[in-house]
Amino acid sequence: MTSPSLPAAVLFDMDGTLLDSEKLWDIAVAEFTRDLGMEITPEAREATLGNAIDDALRKLFDFAQVPVADRDYDGAERWISNRVVELFAGGIPWQPGAQRTLDALGAAGVPLVLVTNTVREITEHALGTLGRERFVATVCGDEVPSPKPAPDPYLRGAELAGVAPSDCVAVEDSPTGARSAYEAGCTVLTVGPAPVLDGAVHIGTLEGSRFTDLSRR
Repeated sequence: MTSPSLPAAVLFDMDGTLLDSEKLWDIAVAEFTRDLGMEITPEAREATLGNAIDDALRKLFDFAQVPVADRDYDGAERWISNRVVELFAGGIPWQPGAQRTLDALGAAGVPLVLVTNTVREITEHALGTLGRERFVATVCGDEVPSPKPAPDPYLRGAELAGVAPSDCVAVEDSPTGARSAYEAGCTVLTVGPAPVLDGAVHIGTLEGSRFTDLSRR
């Protein structure tokens, strides 16, 4: 039997996939909606996971029933971004197995690309934990025509890696991100408590991941 080949590149989401940073975003989002007069519910917070900042803010404003005329998107983005940067400065925990997976793939010569909906300003702070030297390129949500769930971020990630999207594996944790990678033509692996997209391969966690889990299918 022929062993599965390694992918031409692996494209990783950041928040919730490599870094256990959603809990820090949870704090910022809860404080923001509390200032709007509402306590965020788990369902409302879940609906924003993996979203670009404008989409997440729209959902939060809708949840808090803020009139359209009173929505300050620029001010809200600045506040949340500044708060997340403050929280990131206290340290960002890794997701189980993520650091070892990056190191193993890097040692095997597989190009790695970070593909996130998070804006560049915040991503730069997270790269201090991730190690920017691990990645041949990084793509942020404010650097493409349309962020996830559009395919643009993953198409750009594959382009920067110099390979076809169909030869890449993407690793995601949210429906938004998984849809983006799937529409770009990548093989999609998902982590987290439950599958998030039909057509993706759900592996649950990167802990103990084998190269065969990250091979093209």
